[in-house]
Amino acid sequence: MIGRLSGVIAEKTPPQVVIDVAGVGYEVDVPMSTFFNLGALGERAVLLTHLTVREDAHQLFGFLTHEERATFRQLIKISGVGPKMALGLLSGLSVSELAQAVSRQDAGRLTKVPGIGKKTAERLLLELKGKLGPDLALPTAVANDAQADILQALVALGYSEKDAAAALKALPLDVGVSDGIKLALKKLS
Repeated sequence: MIGRLSGVIAEKTPPQVVIDVAGVGYEVDVPMSTFFNLGALGERAVLLTHLTVREDAHQLFGFLTHEERATFRQLIKISGVGPKMALGLLSGLSVSELAQAVSRQDAGRLTKVPGIGKKTAERLLLELKGKLGPDLALPTAVANDAQADILQALVALGYSEKDAAAALKALPLDVGVSDGIKLALKKLS
């Protein structure tokens, strides 16, 4: 609904900023990485946003990069991970550090972030496996849900994300999951 804000920084109080857009001040919660990379009060800023609508509130979350916003959206899809926890993760870890922790299945790295316990860290690693990785552009290479399922199945079978993505690119876009897995396995063997 609101995908981007461009305006003047009116207030900065961690973890929130107020962006004045043509006389309207938008309160935006941001990860600390974004907060520290924003300019000073009165300077122009552009934030990519994600709007969350609940019964009792509408909340805007802002990010400087597409990768941060995409990772935030991936995190909030996970059961038990809300927007505040996702912001906490992105404040404690950069997107690349989170991707490394996921690819290495390093729960210890995630538990260093305040509010993330061992069980939550393990759930995050399980849910994010194959969705974040060293090649952060990989999730955008997936065109539809069937391709995402094929990619996830190949990674679960032990293929690297790079090899699985390469096999996926050779498949027709409209292939079904089971046929796609069979064709991809033929390409990989």
